Amino acid sequence: MIGTGIFTSLGYQVAYLTNTYSIILLWFIGGVLALFGAFCYSELGNYYKESGGDYIYLSRGFHPIFGYLSSWISLIVGFSAPVALAALAMSKYLQIFGLELGKEFSIGIIVLIAISQSFSLRISSEFQNSFTLLKVIFVLGLIGLGLYLAPHTNNAINFDETWIKEIQMPEFASSLVFVSFAYTGWNSASYIVGEIKNPTKNLPKSLIIGTLFVTLVYVLINYVFLKHAPIASLVNQEDVASIAAKSFLGLNGAKWVSFFIAAQLIATISGYLWIGSRVSFATSKENKLWGFMNKSKNGIPYLALWIHALIAIIIILTGEFEEIFIYASFLLQILATLAVATVFTIPSSKRYIFKGKYFWVFPVVFLAFGVYICYFTFIAHPKESIIGLSTIIVGLILYFLDKNTKLNPIP
Repeated sequence: MIGTGIFTSLGYQVAYLTNTYSIILLWFIGGVLALFGAFCYSELGNYYKESGGDYIYLSRGFHPIFGYLSSWISLIVGFSAPVALAALAMSKYLQIFGLELGKEFSIGIIVLIAISQSFSLRISSEFQNSFTLLKVIFVLGLIGLGLYLAPHTNNAINFDETWIKEIQMPEFASSLVFVSFAYTGWNSASYIVGEIKNPTKNLPKSLIIGTLFVTLVYVLINYVFLKHAPIASLVNQEDVASIAAKSFLGLNGAKWVSFFIAAQLIATISGYLWIGSRVSFATSKENKLWGFMNKSKNGIPYLALWIHALIAIIIILTGEFEEIFIYASFLLQILATLAVATVFTIPSSKRYIFKGKYFWVFPVVFLAFGVYICYFTFIAHPKESIIGLSTIIVGLILYFLDKNTKLNPIP
């Protein structure tokens, strides 16, 4: 979860929202929604007990067409676009060293990580675990230093009453799309439930504890950024952590921060390639047009892995960072909203975790905010939103081309 979004999106938010209450509320709402979504996915994962995440839930819960669309969106946007964004963010953060790194650098990083995942589950899991550990240690250290050290004299902290007006602005709602992207990954464990030991216990544990931890981290780290950087220096900038670090650690300290952010983005790229390839592999078993990816070796769906890497490279070559960010966030919010809605298809007698009659509160709140975010994102960013809707239309066309040639139709 902790990746590109948290280290890049604040700059887009403060272009419209300058009150600290407003910014913190954005990240708190994002955490609550992710937690509510995690509750729903815990039930879905325990009910279906199959790897594949949204594809399985939407196909079984609603109709195969929704599962097909989820895999199409995941292939193009859900996992490939975040890989592209993380690789681009790496090059941005390394510029502090005086390096003029172009898109070739970002492409090279993706290729190297894909190679590292192509050998064995043991090697790729050790790679992922090592960089995830580095990420957690670094982020907690950055928060600790930022909270301990004195604030910048001209910082972005503002606790006046303007937050009441700001939270009613359309920009507050559209800013939530950046937040929702930053929380993307709260549901990742459900995609590989077939590889999790004792999923009945460990899946909800992973989803819920992970989401609570990340919510706390996100709120604190944004407070640190605001505490140590002038608002004008953050507006529309991606490398917000580097800008803030210069204020409380100096140039050399900021270089170390930028280096470690670039390093932890490797874990982000690795995680999305890992999960995304499993989702596409699950889809390839049931649809002929995807059948060419139904190949694995040593438990690794290597063709699906490299297809995701290739799409990420194409996105890098054809898009700009902010456009990709909004386009991906809009589509992912639509997908998450639909997937959470499938929890209503689980018979109440089959629920394992939340058996009370008020369970419906979690999905209803999630769905309401999902519609709210998508609507205002469309209003604020019509170009990216229309491109996103066009992606869905292409997926529908592919489904109808494929539906008569399914390998193993879903009952």
